[in-house]
Amino acid sequence: MATDTASDAGTASTNEPLHVDGQSQLNDIVTENEVVLTDFYADWCGPCKMLEPVVETLAAETDATVAKVDVDANQQLAQSYGVRGVPTLVLFADGEQVEEIVGMQGEEQLRSLVGRYTE
Repeated sequence: MATDTASDAGTASTNEPLHVDGQSQLNDIVTENEVVLTDFYADWCGPCKMLEPVVETLAAETDATVAKVDVDANQQLAQSYGVRGVPTLVLFADGEQVEEIVGMQGEEQLRSLVGRYTE
C-alpha cells in the first residue's frame, strides 16, 4: 500500500485520501473541492483503523474529496473543529462545514451522507 507524505499530498489524485498537515492545507483542499469529507483520526485508535478502508473506498468511488488529519500531529487543527474524540468525520460542502459525525460509521451511512451533497 502506498503511503502519502506531506510533500506529495498536494499532487495526489483525489481518488485517494489526502493527508493534511495544518490548517492552511485543509483550507486549500476545502476551497478547491466542492465536497470534502475530513477524517480526524489517530494511529492508536482502533475504530479509526476500522474506518480507514471505508474512507479509502469513498475517496475512490464518490465525488467527494477525502482528507485525513492525524489529531496527534495537528492538535490545534483538531481543536479548531471541536474534535474531542476520534474518529470524527467533518463534511464540508461549498467551503462550509455541513456535517460532523463522531465514532465508527458504516460505508452505506457515509456514502448516503456524501451523496446528499454530491448529487
